[in-house]
Amino acid sequence: MHYNRIAAHRLPPVAGLLAAAAAAGISLLLIAGSAQAQDRQVAAAPAAPAGKAFVKPSESELKKKLTPLQYSVTQREATETPFRNTYWDNHEPGIYVDVVSGEPLFSSLDKYESGTGWPSFTKPLEPANIRTKTDRFLGYARTEVRSAHADSHLGHVFDDGPRPTGLRYCMNSAAMRFIPASQLEAEGYGAYAYLFKPKTVKAAK
Repeated sequence: MHYNRIAAHRLPPVAGLLAAAAAAGISLLLIAGSAQAQDRQVAAAPAAPAGKAFVKPSESELKKKLTPLQYSVTQREATETPFRNTYWDNHEPGIYVDVVSGEPLFSSLDKYESGTGWPSFTKPLEPANIRTKTDRFLGYARTEVRSAHADSHLGHVFDDGPRPTGLRYCMNSAAMRFIPASQLEAEGYGAYAYLFKPKTVKAAK
């Protein structure tokens, strides 16, 4: 995945795809009806209960559980199409979890418009659920981002992000599931609900 900046504005579907491919210098994963396939996100399992380790499903189970695109991205390090994925322009408050394990990864509070066509964040919600490794797939070093428990390929992190971190976690929508703030309690992520509650301002004495 190369995730170069493409444009600060949304491009038409075909033009955006061509521009992305030209900017990235690599072939992107094209699946017939990719836009529809990406919208058909499968429900991920909730995070494993405290004290119980997550056990990754077998290869055959993953193929049944995930869409072809989700499987290709998370298990085969594929790249989804920019500007034609589920979360690149999602502005709803909530958190993003691993589509395989349900481990919390990122928050909408740290999401920003990078102009790349992929969902981008300045930092992880739970750093312990993120691990990185050097990727030389394109012939030079990049930093790949994977989930710690499911070992899903998520994307790459770059050092051209905004303050305060200066980082750009450029992720694949297909590797994540979005949990709206209004559904955190029901989905088993109530521990993060406080992040999205209105902050009360103390009256001056």
